[in-house]
Amino acid sequence: MSQKRLVAIAALTSLLVCAPVRAAENSPLATVVVQASGTGAADSISLDAVVEAVRQTTLSAQVPGAIVSLRVKAGDSVKAGQELLRIDARSASQNAAASDAQVQAAQASLNVATKDYERQKQLFQKQYISQSALDRAQAQWQATQAQVRALQAQAGAARTQSGFFVVNAPYAGVVSDVPVTLGDMAMPGRALVTMHDPAELRVTAAVPQSAIAGLGDTSAVRFELPGLATGLLRPTQVQVLPVVDAATHTAQVRLGLPAGIKGVAPGAFARIWLPLGTAKGAMAKSERLYVPASAVVRRSEMTGLYVVNPEGLALLRQVRLGGTKGDQVEVLSGVSPGDKVALDPQTAARVR
Repeated sequence: MSQKRLVAIAALTSLLVCAPVRAAENSPLATVVVQASGTGAADSISLDAVVEAVRQTTLSAQVPGAIVSLRVKAGDSVKAGQELLRIDARSASQNAAASDAQVQAAQASLNVATKDYERQKQLFQKQYISQSALDRAQAQWQATQAQVRALQAQAGAARTQSGFFVVNAPYAGVVSDVPVTLGDMAMPGRALVTMHDPAELRVTAAVPQSAIAGLGDTSAVRFELPGLATGLLRPTQVQVLPVVDAATHTAQVRLGLPAGIKGVAPGAFARIWLPLGTAKGAMAKSERLYVPASAVVRRSEMTGLYVVNPEGLALLRQVRLGGTKGDQVEVLSGVSPGDKVALDPQTAARVR
């Protein structure tokens, strides 16, 4: 068989194999137009939020020293007053012992001064000594008393400082992080242990000023915990902080987290839903965009839609989604009303 015939057969085979693919690529791509609907009086907006602990504490030492005992690690549950770590306190213990010894010496001097003062008073009553001699004995006795009180206070301060070398849990909770290891040098202000109380959690979100102005009944506020709980949840309480951040023009909204939700930890992602009044705030009059849930593309951390441009080319565009409404999902950002979105993401990915 000649070389020309082999080349011709190979070309014909390539055409036969590629013909179905090109035909599929050239077939009309099923699309849907992004729909918009106006919000009503009982409508709401969704905002990203985060779970945080009401009580979260970063413990540090008040005195410097090497860490000689580390009794907890991240994830441990601790009780109130439980010892977490200990710092080398040998020098402080010696200072406390020296202060106690000085107090004992001053007490002995006070005993001598007291007895001497009593004798001087008896002698003065019998007119064996002068008034000035009695005054000197009284002054010596009072000075010794003052010295004892000063040394006792100094010894108490030394004992109190020796207690700074032990870090205890201020309340019952869970250890979040231990950024130090055995032998590290503890310094005043350096974080040693971070802990939180898992029994008291809340959901916090930064809400735009316009949404705060149009916030309706707070009893209708809801939140969701994707991957941790299904559906919208009712908070135990709603708190709107009365201060607006000057840089971002947002205010914090805090929602109390109900007890009994498993797997919730500080830092978890959440989403809150705020009801808006129709007559308040520009955001209440905005439009909400919906697309079919089947058109959504999820790749790792990215969520997107294939948007068809005027030339008919499907381009993947990252979007941010809201809640679902039947088989429709709300698009919070990334598309505009009238955009054409491919219904079949797999087919759209093959179109060139």
